[in-house]
Amino acid sequence: MEKHLKIAVFIDFDNIEIGVKSTLNREFDVAAVLEALKERGEIVTKIAYANWGRLETFTRQLSEHAVQMVQRDPSPRGDKNGADINLALDALEMAFTHDHINAFAIVSGDSDFIALVNKLKQYDKTIFVVGGRAFTSTILQKNCHEFISYENLVDGSGGRISPPPQPQHHRDEQRREQNQGPRQEREPRPPQQRRPVLDLAQAMPLVERALQVLERREVRPQLGLLKSTMLQLDSSFSEKAYGANSFTDFVDRLRKADYVLVTGGEGRYMIQRKHTAIAEKSIRPEEALPALRDVLETHRLEMEEGVLADDLAAWVREEQPQFDFTKFGFQAFGDFLNFAQDKSVVKNQPDEERGLMVYLGAEFHPPALPEPAPLPIPEEIVEEDEAQPVVPGQPTARSSTVRSAPATTTKRSRKSGGEVNGNSANAPVKRTVKRSGIKRPRKTPPPPGVMQ
Repeated sequence: MEKHLKIAVFIDFDNIEIGVKSTLNREFDVAAVLEALKERGEIVTKIAYANWGRLETFTRQLSEHAVQMVQRDPSPRGDKNGADINLALDALEMAFTHDHINAFAIVSGDSDFIALVNKLKQYDKTIFVVGGRAFTSTILQKNCHEFISYENLVDGSGGRISPPPQPQHHRDEQRREQNQGPRQEREPRPPQQRRPVLDLAQAMPLVERALQVLERREVRPQLGLLKSTMLQLDSSFSEKAYGANSFTDFVDRLRKADYVLVTGGEGRYMIQRKHTAIAEKSIRPEEALPALRDVLETHRLEMEEGVLADDLAAWVREEQPQFDFTKFGFQAFGDFLNFAQDKSVVKNQPDEERGLMVYLGAEFHPPALPEPAPLPIPEEIVEEDEAQPVVPGQPTARSSTVRSAPATTTKRSRKSGGEVNGNSANAPVKRTVKRSGIKRPRKTPPPPGVMQ
């Protein structure tokens, strides 16, 4: 029995609004996101973070859906991660203090939230990520429990969503600019066309892998269990990418294409692999990068200043006519560029006015070689004087001055056995001194009774 999910929704509005506008040429519709999340559980709280002074046109739309709006005041240093930090702190606090909330939905495409996603998964929370495939990091798509593609949510609407009415001060600014004189305006971009449908054969490696997992577990592969296993193996899977409106429709398409065997009645379908079918060679998305590298190298000078994604797509079509990104599992060229950004081939920069700008990635700008380490200075070797033989009467190497021999020479005669000059070692030593010069007369003692 599936557990009932109580979902807390956190919206990085600045990121999702700019991403949708620059890649899909649409205005962000929060209603489509909330309706998709209601199909997966009960929404208990909804919080959006943005600089609402810049996004006044969306405040009424969010108020109608009871979304709590948290103001993010930009600092003078222009911190672009201010909303990311506030969102992460509030989400972790809610995970600690509200035990009944067992699922979190992060509406953003910023790869900085991967740390938050991993931390919430450690606390046994189900994580949904809602974003566009063209601007949501593939790392974030692959590490949540389910990635909900914004393109699939709005494809059924068809055409471009009309922007909400602008406030009075915006209209006054436009009227003031028109009164200043004619100016050259950029041609509006064409509305986003419906995304192409991928071939069912591209989904078969994932389907067969999920069926093999269920067979090893000795579990009967029903519809719901098969989809949950496929999402466990690849959280970015969506049956709508293959033109199906539901997972039942997706399995029915596989049966008609003779890829799987379906048995059982309605509501109790069992899916089995066709062992006789020859598995087609799966094409890895990395194999699409060489064609893009060749085009980027040809237009390296233009890429240094940045080009529109539409212009880059035109160069690829002209110089690589055989290249088809849909064969590698990408529904749109923007999805392919997003994958190339994670591989450091390009760098994508969403722009509200011009659209998606593409620059050369770190692969074309390798880091500078480190400066060679300075050669070590050899240490001075201090030469030590060796012991010099001592020669009597000769100066040694350590003597600072030459001393003259004494005028008198003292001779000592030593005998073995601890005697010196016939006396013991402890007795005072008698010295015989020879003196040269005039002999002094010996004094004779005075006669008795006479004082000296």
